Amino acid sequence: MGLFGQRRKTAPARQTDEDLFDEELQRRLEVLALVARKIYRGRQRAERRTRKTGAGIEFADHREYAPGDDFRYLDLNVYQRTGRLLIRLFEEEEDLSVYVIVDTSRSMEMGSPAKLDYAKRIAAALSYVALANLDRVSVLGFSDQMKSRLAPTRGKNRIFKVFEFLRPLEADGHTDLRTALRTFAAQNKRRGVAILISDLYDPQGFEDGINQLRYAKFDPYVLHVIDPNDARPPLHGDVRLVDHETGETREVTVTPRILEKFAKAHAEYLHRIQEFCGTKQVTYHALPTDVPFDEAILGILRSGGLLA
Repeated sequence: MGLFGQRRKTAPARQTDEDLFDEELQRRLEVLALVARKIYRGRQRAERRTRKTGAGIEFADHREYAPGDDFRYLDLNVYQRTGRLLIRLFEEEEDLSVYVIVDTSRSMEMGSPAKLDYAKRIAAALSYVALANLDRVSVLGFSDQMKSRLAPTRGKNRIFKVFEFLRPLEADGHTDLRTALRTFAAQNKRRGVAILISDLYDPQGFEDGINQLRYAKFDPYVLHVIDPNDARPPLHGDVRLVDHETGETREVTVTPRILEKFAKAHAEYLHRIQEFCGTKQVTYHALPTDVPFDEAILGILRSGGLLA
């Protein structure tokens, strides 16, 4: 994207790793998991069911008995009524694969709180909700390529493995969504939900990256981390702007009129992302970093669909 106004020459102070995943955060994650269960209680999770049949819970159909079939699955009620030997078939519910993909490019260290710190908390919260649902969760970091990966894991006690993975992630490198997500799709053959957490500042555009997930038959969700100061940077007068990822510089005189034009361009960019995701049926959520992370997660869960 190459927007200059939102880049500063030095990054703001960052929270420590201990602050990010302290006991208070863990208590808030448990509340989120409880709320998520209430939200989804009673909803049919049909998108997770395979067409396999066997000793599952949900009845699917009958078929004629054949020699060798397990007698336990004979429908005796049907036999008493009709004299026919029919086997009960069930749909088996398959655990959902959830991939939490975190942008760790250099632009993500900007903002207060830093966008990467906010993204880490969002990633931890969604991972915990998925782990509590016994889904299979993997967490990944990327910039211009896939940089690190937590292997798929299950069970909410594994959230500490997620913390251990997220803590050392640092903002470095430039953004290349297309290359990184194409690699992700090639390396992960088991399809599922792919949650992209990013500020989407890619000089080549965001569209090709999201399309990599769509074309590979993942179910993509875009969580757009936004620093509110990006729209109206606190600048005035003669300034030298530095792109935080590329180092490219530009000398400008910042006036109220320039700031208005910048805010308009930023709003148009956000609208372009929303319009693209809407057209492609990709679920999109804007996440301003001045909204507490747990409030943002509740809004996502209540909107329906994600991790349902």
